[in-house]
Amino acid sequence: MKCPRCGHEDDKVVDSRVVRDGRGVRRRRECSHCQQRYTTYESIETRPVLVVKRSGERTAYSRAKVVVGVTKACEKRPVSLEQIEILVDRLEQNLASAGRREVPSEVIGRLILEELREVDEVAYVRFASVYRSFQSVDEFFTLLRDMKSAADDSVAEPPGSSP
Repeated sequence: MKCPRCGHEDDKVVDSRVVRDGRGVRRRRECSHCQQRYTTYESIETRPVLVVKRSGERTAYSRAKVVVGVTKACEKRPVSLEQIEILVDRLEQNLASAGRREVPSEVIGRLILEELREVDEVAYVRFASVYRSFQSVDEFFTLLRDMKSAADDSVAEPPGSSP
């Protein structure tokens, strides 16, 4: 590792911690030349996944793009960066467990929506509006109606009550 301050290659590890549910290691390092401390992350190298877009174009999966998209959907919402990182970690676990080399963008979008619905409903609607390419306000209302209906169905009436 080269020191980001002086470029010297000799350092020592001051602290190591497991991160991302055991799928990575965070290391605090100290340069032996200038004593600058910096952090590095180590994770398992995974096989590259290609995303197949609606147009048929294939591009390499980019965690950064997913994080940016989810972060935009969560803007000005009570969703922490840690929650977003956990959401993206779960997405990547799903993709890895499927074992596919190519994944349609629709599958990735659907998986993100499933996770976002649990995190924040407003962020879910924001992301869905882009992912589903709504063409009219009626499509928004349909989504909202479906969400409301699902929420109403999940709230059970107390036993013995009558409508």
